[in-house]
Amino acid sequence: MKKRIVIALGGNAIKQAHEAGTAHEQMQNIRDSCRQILQMIQAGYEVVLTHGNGPQIGNLLIQQEAGPSQVPVQPMDICGAMTQGQLGYMLQQVLMNALKSYNLNTNVVTVITQVIVDKEDPDFLNPSKPVGSFYDRETKKRYESEKGYQISKVLPNGEQPFRRVVPSPDPIRIVEGEALKKLVDAGMIVVASGGGVSRSS
Repeated sequence: MKKRIVIALGGNAIKQAHEAGTAHEQMQNIRDSCRQILQMIQAGYEVVLTHGNGPQIGNLLIQQEAGPSQVPVQPMDICGAMTQGQLGYMLQQVLMNALKSYNLNTNVVTVITQVIVDKEDPDFLNPSKPVGSFYDRETKKRYESEKGYQISKVLPNGEQPFRRVVPSPDPIRIVEGEALKKLVDAGMIVVASGGGVSRSS
């Protein structure tokens, strides 16, 4: 029986700190990661993929705020689902191409997933999840005043040690958990729970 492993790719591994976050850059980073993932698949492991989305959702939120005169701003949970789709698509495309190059005809599917959380989770009052760009002190103060952001120091030093933080409550369970298990049991490589879109209990 094959061993099943879960591989988590951080959002900062897909969009690295020194990069602008172009689609080309992120696809290349995913290709680098998928080479290692492919080796695990070839070794006989069943693979389930998950990923972070901190930089991606941060950039998407900036895009949302830049265009309210043109289109309505979407809330955090919708942006989370959008980045699950974005990163899932990129992982699917790269990994399926890699599998085909080795004549491995395994389906790769992405499921937009939700997690149940406790509405009393303390992280709602004291957000801890960094998202988006790094800021200097002046930008930190301006965004806190103008946009109402909660911004914390996430690096010990440097010119831009600050970053926006948002709530990241502990997950209780994945809403689509049973469906995910059926897909994995059917032999598919599943990309799921990326970043986490929350529902309160």
